[in-house]
Amino acid sequence: MTRDRQRGAVRPKKHLGQHFLTDPQVSERIAALLTLEENRQVLEVGPGTGALTKPLLQRFGSGVHVVEIDAESVAYLHQADWMDTHRVHEADLLKVDPMELGLNGPFALAGNFPYNISTQILFKALDWRGQVVECVGMFQKEVAERVCAPPGSKVYGILSALLQNYYTCEYAFTVGPGAFLPPPKVDSGVIRLVRTPDTDPDVDYHALKRVVKAAFGLRRKTLRNALRAGGFDDQAIPKEWLGQRAEQLSPADFVTLTQHLMPSESRSDT
Repeated sequence: MTRDRQRGAVRPKKHLGQHFLTDPQVSERIAALLTLEENRQVLEVGPGTGALTKPLLQRFGSGVHVVEIDAESVAYLHQADWMDTHRVHEADLLKVDPMELGLNGPFALAGNFPYNISTQILFKALDWRGQVVECVGMFQKEVAERVCAPPGSKVYGILSALLQNYYTCEYAFTVGPGAFLPPPKVDSGVIRLVRTPDTDPDVDYHALKRVVKAAFGLRRKTLRNALRAGGFDDQAIPKEWLGQRAEQLSPADFVTLTQHLMPSESRSDT
């Protein structure tokens, strides 16, 4: 599809954070990153005019569902002769449940994710971690780098510590602004997250999330001060970590920290 035809079909909308992917080679590379077996379920978020949808369909056929909040994009996909309209869901991903979209078992999340809700999408993947076995897609580069950052990095943070406890996180490749219409003002990064349920942390996710958020809430402060400000008893913090900052702890360290701070709530929920 040419850029002119695409522009006429659906207008990219700034308030939805839409930057349509126009480079077919990038779309094919993203689809190829999925490690799922053929005919497994894939939920694409924000398909727009289907640049990524088509290579996903080539790999996974009727297993592909798409969820789109933009009515204009939905109308375009409904009239496309290559898309099953029963698998096009007009909905807000952040306000639906997988069951409402016909996804009853394990599935992968994929997409050229809207930058304005990309962090929320990743938290949604964590909420749905019992079903989301993989996540592959495009994010603003700084978000992609944050997800995969190691402890000690300046961009290591809440998402890094939480996601890396449940997924193997890999930064795949960088995409420049010229691959999109309209071109964004920043580079983009493609990442792959693969679920690792056999090594799930022995901790309740919501307890872990609370501790991680509190620790990074004042990231320039020591753990003692940050966690005290977050309502935790600093006497429960292991002595070797009292003077450290959140960015110095590994994802596994946060599990241990949660077990110390919230022993009655830290039992695994998975």
